[in-house]
Amino acid sequence: MSPEETIENFKKIGLSELKAKETLKNANVTKFLLQVINEVDVDKLQPGVGLLLYHLATKIKPQIAGKISFISKYIVDGKLDSTLRIDAALEYALSHVNEKSLNNKEFEEACGVGIVVTPEQVEQFVEKHMAKYKNELIEKRYRFNSGIVMQAVRADLKWADGKAIKNEVDVQILDLLGPKTEADLAPLPKVKKEAKPSNEGNKKPKKEESQGTKVTTDATDIGGAASISELMKKLPFHAPGDNFKTDGYVVTPNTKKLLEEHLKITGGKVRTRFPPEPNGILHIGHAKAININFGYAAAHDGVCFLRYDDTNPEKEEEKFFVGIKDMVEWLGYKPYKITHSSDYFDQLYEWAVKLINKDMAYVCHQKAEEIKGFNPPPSPWRNRPIEESLQLFEDMKNGKIDEGDATLRMKITLEEGKQDPVAYRIKFLPHHRTGNKWCIYPTYDYTHCLCDSIEHITHSLCTKEFQSRRSSYYWLCNALDIYCPVQWEYGRLNVNYTVVSKRKIAKLIDEGFVNDWDDPRLFTLTALRRRGVPSAAVNAFCAGLGVTGAVGAVDPALLDAAVRDHLNTSAPRTMVVLDPLKITITNFPNEAISVKVPDFPNEPDKSFHNVVLDKTLYIEANDFKEQPEKGYRRLTPNQTVGLRHAGFIIKVSKVIKDNGKVIEVECTAESTESAEKPKAFIHWVSQPIAVEVRLYEPLFKHKNPEDPVEVPGGFLSDCRTDTLSVVRAYADAYLKCAKPHDKFQFERIGFFSVDSDTNASNIVFNRTVSLKEDSGK
Repeated sequence: MSPEETIENFKKIGLSELKAKETLKNANVTKFLLQVINEVDVDKLQPGVGLLLYHLATKIKPQIAGKISFISKYIVDGKLDSTLRIDAALEYALSHVNEKSLNNKEFEEACGVGIVVTPEQVEQFVEKHMAKYKNELIEKRYRFNSGIVMQAVRADLKWADGKAIKNEVDVQILDLLGPKTEADLAPLPKVKKEAKPSNEGNKKPKKEESQGTKVTTDATDIGGAASISELMKKLPFHAPGDNFKTDGYVVTPNTKKLLEEHLKITGGKVRTRFPPEPNGILHIGHAKAININFGYAAAHDGVCFLRYDDTNPEKEEEKFFVGIKDMVEWLGYKPYKITHSSDYFDQLYEWAVKLINKDMAYVCHQKAEEIKGFNPPPSPWRNRPIEESLQLFEDMKNGKIDEGDATLRMKITLEEGKQDPVAYRIKFLPHHRTGNKWCIYPTYDYTHCLCDSIEHITHSLCTKEFQSRRSSYYWLCNALDIYCPVQWEYGRLNVNYTVVSKRKIAKLIDEGFVNDWDDPRLFTLTALRRRGVPSAAVNAFCAGLGVTGAVGAVDPALLDAAVRDHLNTSAPRTMVVLDPLKITITNFPNEAISVKVPDFPNEPDKSFHNVVLDKTLYIEANDFKEQPEKGYRRLTPNQTVGLRHAGFIIKVSKVIKDNGKVIEVECTAESTESAEKPKAFIHWVSQPIAVEVRLYEPLFKHKNPEDPVEVPGGFLSDCRTDTLSVVRAYADAYLKCAKPHDKFQFERIGFFSVDSDTNASNIVFNRTVSLKEDSGK
């Protein structure tokens, strides 16, 4: 079948032409999708079924490819009518991979075929679980974690729609508590830090905690905390030296001796590491990893290494090394040491030779494409003589074998069933630190655990996708008879309405949707900093999420809330008018007057600045309406309004227009002491300076722009076109001294930060986050 015919077939099941072309680039998905299409009559598919078939093709594993026909029929018949049921079908098939045919009855039970969850059932079970938390709900009100109730309902009603559960929980909470009050919306009071005993980091767990509780090497679900330090102290990880007490840890005859030597070297201190690959810009997900690794060490009086995983010279650039360190320090952490995997290339090579000598590794000539996937054919070179592998590995190191013609593979089967992961591959590329010394480079599977061992890491903290590498982690350290750390996994952080893939961000830049890696519409850490997000708010956001083994996505509103909480007490207030309307006060004195404006109105004695009030001033255009709607509280021909901080009430005397548009309003002013109290006070500027203000909106329309079912046209098709508005605004003249990264609250508008594009002739502000919806009314 030609590429053109394949694309047409893909379009028949509901893919856009762009998505069809993207899919064609993925050989595996194309293969399975064509297999699916051949099983059904695409011309008779019901609406939406085609996209469910596409979901099947993208999720199915090679080892159950023979079950495609069976599962496809259930989808076409409408029995598997959601991605949730298809995922359950795939999970069932994987658990019965060796069976020639699946049991229809068991299969249907596992997938919830025919089960319909009614709104009444959702209401009933939400009510049931809400009752358990009623007292806590009444006490905590809207600060109560409603996710607990949703998870409990989901456990009872596995096939219920998640949105329906959330909506019902929200409705019942509102019914119980009523609308949010000012107290609900106010930021939480700061928790006063308690002095930490100097020996806290070396304390052993209580006996009942370390011996009476079985601990697995998954990060136990721990709810959010007020600070990273508080959160990290809750984690039930092993004490340094107690590695053997963790479930799954492999104990050898030398374990005790190796742990004793380890404790002598570390002094019993916690040691962690943050090991990024220096091939791109860090994003919001990395912020969680940074906080967990550095935060856990800091909370236990330990140390954390910043280790660059620089084993692939093809993609590494100096700017990424600099940028990573910059972002770690921006978040407030100082590495104990900065190391590189390449620091240990000599030792890693010696250990590879040792593995070969122990017949635990061999040189293989299968091509990369042959060993991809879950069930590649066994290597015909697995049992080659040790001396032969030693000579070939030496030839690889000396550049005598072409790139792609040989790899060094380890003799181990991973949890996921994949056999013999690659330890070394050939790359004829110079390394930024070792130059042309090496033409073979170690892989992550080989390097990571060995570097952890060399640096005597106590807690190797990593995201959940590395759980399948845990067995090789322990196997390799024990095979070489060296100190073995403990690997702990936690759920990675995903954020809705964004993408963080380096390839996808590069595509957004190339297509002109964003300007660069630090464009404030992105969720890279450099972009967040440029938008004005304080590092302390990012850390508070991470602390609030807790540490859980589940992989899930959170809404950007959670980060926005953390940003507001921080800036509300740290960003001084100022008055800026985004859409200026000229006001002339006809009875104003001949000379301008100085007005004292508090930087923090809730703390008027903390600090202030002075602004000028003159005969001519400017207000927001929407703060005046010639023909107001009912309930409008600001300036009208028949309604006065107060000027914030100025002590004056203004009243309209004349409206001046040009071609029907209001361009100026003449007013008279009266002191607030003698005038009747107005319905509202508005901000204003007088003798202002002109500034550039950039207003950003979310980049994508859907929560998951990478979901082929939700966004069949691909993530680029989900981009909005109205994500950046640039306005020339009028600001208080004292802002002319503002410097890049200075942060302010524009009264009644939002929080803003000075952009790096600022120069002597043009001050540029980025909107960091808007105020809450009920602010400034």
